This record gives sequence, C-alpha cells and structure tokens, in this order.
Amino acid sequence: MMNPEPQAQHRWLQQLLGDWTCESTCDAGPGEPPMTTTGTEHVRQLGDLWVLGEGTGTMPGGGDARMLITLGYDPEKKAFIGTWIGSMMTHMWVYRGTLDATEKVLPLETEGPSFAGDGSTAKYRDTITIVGPNERTLTSATQQPDGSWKEFMKATYRRKTA
Repeated sequence: MMNPEPQAQHRWLQQLLGDWTCESTCDAGPGEPPMTTTGTEHVRQLGDLWVLGEGTGTMPGGGDARMLITLGYDPEKKAFIGTWIGSMMTHMWVYRGTLDATEKVLPLETEGPSFAGDGSTAKYRDTITIVGPNERTLTSATQQPDGSWKEFMKATYRRKTA
C-alpha cells in the first residue's frame, strides 16, 4: 500500500525512539554462569511507519558486536513485522508478531539456526516489553521439543538522559 496513514501500532513503535544503554545476560551453557554484556542502541524513525535500531556492544567473551533491527506494522497482515541482523552471524531473522492486550508486550516470532548446530532450524521468540517511558526489556527464547519456551537471553534498556 502506497502512502498509508500511520496506525496506532506505528505510533506504539515511536516509544522505542531515542538513545539507550543496554545490559544483557545470556546462558553460557550447562553448568556455566550466565554471561553479561553491555552496549548502546540508537533508535530512529524512517518516515512515520518504521523504526530502525542500531546497536553496538561486546560479545560474550569479548569482541565487538553491531546489530540492526527494523520494525514496522503491516495493516493488511494485522501484524508487526521486521528484521534483525548482527555482525556476528550470517542469518537474517525475520519477525512477525502481535501486541498483547496490555499493549506493553510485543512477542516477535522468528525461525533460525538451531543451537544444536546440526543444520536444523528452530523457532524463536524475541519479546519487547515496555516497563516504563525510560525502560524496556528484550527477552529471547527458543521453543523446546515439548512446545514450551526456554528463555536464554534478557536485555534491559534504559533511556540515556540528555
């Protein structure tokens, strides 16, 4: 659709705009303590329909990481859509999700390489939760064989003060 009017969902995405600091923890594997990393993210608009988040940080165990997330809303699909890419991998994650009833939680479903490392794919869910005007979280989980979800990463974003 050309030149659509922004919907309420497009305006919802605008609360992600700005400069953020990030601290994340992720599973390091069985019997290992979780790894903690820090970083920053700059989220800007692309017109009234899209937001782009450019992140920088450190990889667990060292090394620089750069990430780019795109998020928008497709009224025809009645879903949030987007992508995520990172400098540490060759896979482009493609998102689709719907806002929960509270309008604070946006689960984004995707599929990608399995942690098993056997060439298979797995289902993942990255969930953005609005904690308040200056704080949000991003959790990542993978679907288990029994259908349950196992969280393996949580990042807390805090808005930088001017």
